[in-house]
Amino acid sequence: MATSAAGDGHSGLNGKVSEASGKKLTDLPAELLEYILCFPVLNNRDIANVSCACKRLHDVCHGRGKVWEHQYKLRWPGLLKHYPQTESHDWLKEYRKRYVVGLQIRRTVESFSKRFFAEVVLGDSFTEIESLGAPEHFCEDELISILNSDRRKNLTLKYYAKKILYFLRQQNILKSLKSFLARPPEQQSTIEGAVLVDQYCNPLADVSLQSISTQLDEIVDKIKKTLQIKNPSHPSLRATEDDGSLIDDFEQQRQVVCALNSVLYDQLQYKGNECDYYNPLNSYLHQVLIRRTGIPISLSVLYLTLARKLGVKLEPVNFPNHFLLRWCQQHQGKPDIYDYVYIDTFGKGKQLTAKECEYLIGHQVTSDYYCAVSTTEVLLRMVGNLLNIGKRGEGNEKSYQLLRDSLDLYLTINPDNVQYLLLQARLYFHLGIWPEKVLDILQHIQALDPSQHGAVGYLVQHTLEHIQHKRHPAEPEIKKRTDPVHHEVEFSVGLIMKHKRSGYSCVIYGWDPKCMMSMEWITTMRVHQLAKGPNQPFYNVLVQDGTCRYAAQENLEFHPSPLEIGHPEIGRYFAEFSDTHYTANEELQTRYPEDTAETLRTVPEQYNKLNTNSGHEEGTDPQLCSSLKV
Repeated sequence: MATSAAGDGHSGLNGKVSEASGKKLTDLPAELLEYILCFPVLNNRDIANVSCACKRLHDVCHGRGKVWEHQYKLRWPGLLKHYPQTESHDWLKEYRKRYVVGLQIRRTVESFSKRFFAEVVLGDSFTEIESLGAPEHFCEDELISILNSDRRKNLTLKYYAKKILYFLRQQNILKSLKSFLARPPEQQSTIEGAVLVDQYCNPLADVSLQSISTQLDEIVDKIKKTLQIKNPSHPSLRATEDDGSLIDDFEQQRQVVCALNSVLYDQLQYKGNECDYYNPLNSYLHQVLIRRTGIPISLSVLYLTLARKLGVKLEPVNFPNHFLLRWCQQHQGKPDIYDYVYIDTFGKGKQLTAKECEYLIGHQVTSDYYCAVSTTEVLLRMVGNLLNIGKRGEGNEKSYQLLRDSLDLYLTINPDNVQYLLLQARLYFHLGIWPEKVLDILQHIQALDPSQHGAVGYLVQHTLEHIQHKRHPAEPEIKKRTDPVHHEVEFSVGLIMKHKRSGYSCVIYGWDPKCMMSMEWITTMRVHQLAKGPNQPFYNVLVQDGTCRYAAQENLEFHPSPLEIGHPEIGRYFAEFSDTHYTANEELQTRYPEDTAETLRTVPEQYNKLNTNSGHEEGTDPQLCSSLKV
């Protein structure tokens, strides 16, 4: 490390040995050495090697922690927010800890495909991440780094990393929700509860109470500007959210409500989503703010929050089939239902009498339905809407996920609801996940309501059979192209295809020598009208629109210009996108052991042919040509 050995000095102009030439690197002050060792080109391995060179450099590297602090910041900048600047930290220890956690997380994620490839829906598989005992922010940071790696590679690793991150974030949100519900009712903000529901159903989205509040504050500023034009001395212009003051004067309250309606519905064009009412996005506040449309309950939560920020108290009303807000018009005494104005936020803030509210639903209701409800009841209504949407779903993974998420939320708020506990047990049983948890749920149901003995007994019996089956899983079916029964199969796993009739783009992830669906499906899909009917190869394909389909061989053709297929399940089956095709992961290759070689043989041959036939007529995609040359 020395610039020159101690005895190898050079003579200067005066014939004396230069003192500078006899200096060694280790003779430099510690601060200067730290500065040199923090040079960006040096990585953690370089620093580790330098620290082993001599005691002096070891002390500099590890003494004050500046060098390893620099390395930590360089490698994991997103974690710095977890380290208060007012505290001192052992940066080498923190670096080692984060590095070890990263290795543990990657090993665990890499093992998932081998263990859970055959699972349609993953259940309790992620709890082992929690059992590592690693800091949550370390686990999340490593998972995010996996997701941010090369877009076209490590697809299977990313697929499971995303699912684990989804699970871990949901567990944290559930803890926050339980803490929220434990507060006294007067300390439960409706907007905060609604944001927690949003976060739980969208754990990978960037949703926070702070960001939602900031957007609402921007709307409040617009409302204040409108108010200022009408009444420059209005008390709402001076009010802040922290002072908690309410306006007593009805005329001033009316001015706030009018300005709120003007800004929200006329200026910003918020509206009720009549065309797509049962879209779950209507229940998520961050989406309501982006799309400016929602359903009565989500619009009501925004509306009453904006009014409260401006000093007007509105109360939520759990009116059947149409959530409302009420606004008291009486100063003294105990008001009855006719002393309120009811605001229909779905109807652009229209103000209704109690009688007019009944016209919204077409029948009379008792006075109980006009009462104000608590924040907890608002959240149950909101989650109940999502539950109903999940139950109306198409039976795909997306609808099952919504049903699972909304059941989790509902039972966190109301843990002893037998109806939904039984639904949760049936859902898990149907999906084949969490059999041990199903037994726990059933035991809880039996304790709450012994009359459910019949349903509970049936599920217990079949769940125990499922547990026994999981202990002795069946061997996967292996399909070889060279098998005589597969001689008609033309296409292979990983090829990017186009459907001749429907026009959709897709990638093949499996095949059968003939249609293996039920006769009911064959009749419904009019398979017999095909030239070769059901007695031809059929292919499992992932479609660009996010669906999975079963397509006849005669309806598929090579895609003229291969493209990435944006399907959420792509990483379950494929490890990499290679410009013209997808490379199957190890688990898919085990089931189709001869398909990878067939795909690699077919792709150059097919696209060279297409290039020759169409290159002069239509031009050629230069990216495709480049990939073919490689």
